[in-house]
Amino acid sequence: MAYKINDNCISCGACVGSCPTDAISEGDPIYVIDAEKCIDCGACAPDCPVDAIEG
Repeated sequence: MAYKINDNCISCGACVGSCPTDAISEGDPIYVIDAEKCIDCGACAPDCPVDAIEG
């Protein structure tokens, strides 16, 4: 199951650079993870300052 970004997201973009498959993009109003591209690695989660990424 792909990771998801919840409503706690502050749209800082800290997670984007840590994704090896470029699955994270800026959405409206928060960032989103493309489930088709997400490989479930969890590399993005530790970079989120508000713990908005759930696996």
